[in-house]
Amino acid sequence: MNKYVMQRLLAMIPVVLAAIFIIYLILYLTPGDVTTIILGNNYTPEAGAQLREQLGLNRPFIVQYLDYVWGLLHGDLGTSYITGAPVIQQIAARFPNTAQLVALSMFFCTALSIPIGIVSATKPNSLFSNLSSAAAMIGIALPTFWLGLLMILLFSVKLGWLPSVGSGGSFTGLLLPAITLAASFMAGTMRTTRSSMLEALHQDYVRTAKAKGLSRREVIHKHALKNAILPVITVVGMGIGGQLGGSVLTETVFSFPGMGRLLVGGINQRDTPTVLSCLVVMVICIAMANLIVDLIFAYVDPRIKSQYYKG
Repeated sequence: MNKYVMQRLLAMIPVVLAAIFIIYLILYLTPGDVTTIILGNNYTPEAGAQLREQLGLNRPFIVQYLDYVWGLLHGDLGTSYITGAPVIQQIAARFPNTAQLVALSMFFCTALSIPIGIVSATKPNSLFSNLSSAAAMIGIALPTFWLGLLMILLFSVKLGWLPSVGSGGSFTGLLLPAITLAASFMAGTMRTTRSSMLEALHQDYVRTAKAKGLSRREVIHKHALKNAILPVITVVGMGIGGQLGGSVLTETVFSFPGMGRLLVGGINQRDTPTVLSCLVVMVICIAMANLIVDLIFAYVDPRIKSQYYKG
């Protein structure tokens, strides 16, 4: 297992490098000049050329890319073009807030969607099953930014229960953004749990367990759920990456001081080091989440664990 983990960690390196290359190339080819933003009213062609040389923007693309990668390997995420501060300081200040937001959102997603999906599958033709399926369809169809605005209008403006502006470290400040972020992913997880459980409940080993006289609870939890949970684990693991991406919209709507909002500001200001650093951190988090999902697979399913040991 240790060998497998090391192989996966080493495999993350080319993935991150390829992601940096693609992102850097897109930013390099995007029209516009960051020097006009930095200099503002003081911009002149001569001042712009001097600033581009100072920032190294007049060098060839491949040189800029390799220079950034070299700095990244030494723990240097670069310096913001706009603020002049090291980007790693901005990431360190914003990342904990985004991590709290995604963690609370994932908690809501798994704590609610999985039990609802299980109950819906065990009672497929009930009113509860029909209502939960309809709610899942609505949750998937609702745009995140629109749902966030509705949440602010209802719980902040009309009822005054929760703040309209999110804040890290405060549960009340995290609640509305986390619920908004969890809504669409909760719907997808619930549908996956339901369909996976329905398939498992019609398998021969479940019918055999029922024929042996096992209780309904034992049949569901000890036999059907063990096999039905594997696709759910995959969806939840992939949901972490989706929620990191969704946090960009959510943090913008709620003015949340997280990494997604920092990313949006960097894009608007063509602050390449800030944009790259935010996306690199997201890519690493997604890769680590996929690794954790694979390890959970090995723990839940002994067949997968035996394949690791053979490798």
